[in-house]
Amino acid sequence: MRLAKYLAHAGVASRRASEVIVGEGRVSVDGRQVTDPAFGVDERSTVTVDGRAVAPEPHEVHLLNKPAGVVSTAQDTHGRQTVVDLVASRRRLYPVGRLDAETTGLMLLTNDGELAERLTHPRYEVEKVYRAHIDPPRVSQRDLRTLREGVDLEDGKTSPASVRQIHPGLIEVTIHEGRNRQVRRMLEAVGHRVVDLHRLAFGPLRAGDLQEGASRLLTPAEVERLRQATGA
Repeated sequence: MRLAKYLAHAGVASRRASEVIVGEGRVSVDGRQVTDPAFGVDERSTVTVDGRAVAPEPHEVHLLNKPAGVVSTAQDTHGRQTVVDLVASRRRLYPVGRLDAETTGLMLLTNDGELAERLTHPRYEVEKVYRAHIDPPRVSQRDLRTLREGVDLEDGKTSPASVRQIHPGLIEVTIHEGRNRQVRRMLEAVGHRVVDLHRLAFGPLRAGDLQEGASRLLTPAEVERLRQATGA
């Protein structure tokens, strides 16, 4: 197995991030520093990151109905509550993509770095569905067309999105990307302030009747549906 993939399976980071960690010289195999992410390892190898031994662990994927005011990181330097604090697990979980602190709704947390990478990379086009209350409430047909075809933002034009105005003041947006505060910035670019934002779905999953702030472990069948959504 490639070293970067081994680290991802160990829950250290996504495969891409693991490649960076290896390249920085932070990883040793059997006592020897390795900087090649493609270096071959197996279950007999002793692998350490920053001097700490790591090994593949059983994978978990949790679904969380994130409340407002909680940050989407594993740790927070300002002492704020994080999404990891809300999930009961012995594993080293990481959020799959992020929601800004005030956005609510469905989030996934896992120690499966490879799955997290596939779920968040635009190449795999995994849908995320959001509902936003906006002001002013009415969106013109021209602005709806702009949102659907792509919005020019400071970090480039967005990919085409699915957009429908449910009623004045409430709009549903489905995207395949995951840029920072993307839905808020898309709507602001066409002149609408987001009053509140909620993620309804991530790929094939919805929060259903899960209470705000609560989480649950996904079933093997649900995890398989997520993998299928990425083409795996």
